[in-house]
Amino acid sequence: MITLPTPRTPDPMTAPPMRWGVLGTGWIAERFFDAVHRHTQQRLAAVGSRTQERADAFAAQFEAPRAHGSYEALVADPDVDIVYVATPHSEHLANARLALEAGKPVLVEKSFTQTAAQAHDLVKAARDSGLPVMEAMWSRFLPSFDVVRQLLADGALGEIETVYADHGQWFADDATHRIFDPAQAGGAMLDLGVYPVSFMHFALGAPGRSLAVGTRAFTGVDRQVSAVFDGFEAHPHATALVTTTAKALTPTRAFIAGDAATVEIPTFFYGPQQVTLRTVGREEAVSEAPTIEGHLGLSYEAAYFATMVAEGQAESELMPFSETVAVMETMDRLLSGLPRGGRP
Repeated sequence: MITLPTPRTPDPMTAPPMRWGVLGTGWIAERFFDAVHRHTQQRLAAVGSRTQERADAFAAQFEAPRAHGSYEALVADPDVDIVYVATPHSEHLANARLALEAGKPVLVEKSFTQTAAQAHDLVKAARDSGLPVMEAMWSRFLPSFDVVRQLLADGALGEIETVYADHGQWFADDATHRIFDPAQAGGAMLDLGVYPVSFMHFALGAPGRSLAVGTRAFTGVDRQVSAVFDGFEAHPHATALVTTTAKALTPTRAFIAGDAATVEIPTFFYGPQQVTLRTVGREEAVSEAPTIEGHLGLSYEAAYFATMVAEGQAESELMPFSETVAVMETMDRLLSGLPRGGRP
């Protein structure tokens, strides 16, 4: 009888409390602070927005004591221990640097930056400052991912043969929406495709070769991308397939298949989930259901980063700079191979 390892992920409520400031007040920021206020001791201390009205509204929603009508005022707030950058991808580099220059640790939403070159710049700024900085790839900190992490480390799957992950969502054609707006670094890859690309890196490391096909949206940003990979240094026989689209609801599943067993994560693989392990001998084991579900799983990354800051760690062991940069480099290569121009 096969069994799955027990996740080693700490209860988010046990992380030391920190006072957070949020830079940007959009969709992801709302879900982040809903999660951390419910499942951690972290609290929103201050809000920074481009308008005082929006800052006031967000502060009222989450009972934050202060609201600032500029990003500069937010990072200068002495009662902020951590700055969470939740602005569009196009602004991540500038906003994170602003926080670092003010002496604040920074959790930067994924994708980390708009390009790999920007990622290198931000990593250098982080290292020069000595302050904790991390990409908010929340999947890496979930109990389900720790189960998979242990299976990979133990060699339970055998020699890896193939990895698959996809993420597709449907968005109405709206040129002002971040997903389609070139000025906000829109497109399926940076917003949605980062999940399957990051999953591939998590499972196999960086690929040696890639081949991508796809189309562009009516605004010229990438509408859909499908890519195959091989040439993984530690997994010479492995191939990978990732897909993403901003115009269809796909299954959003992932699996890692080896010559001994396969581990599968069901729909919305990047969130809290049960994982299933199946051996080639047809034995099967399923992990326990998550105790924290849906977007509330963002509490795990918040707790992890708060612990990092409290312990004086400048770089995450679970999401190191090298991994963040490698993922950005892979996405750069995929996007560079797409045809130019838009398609209605």
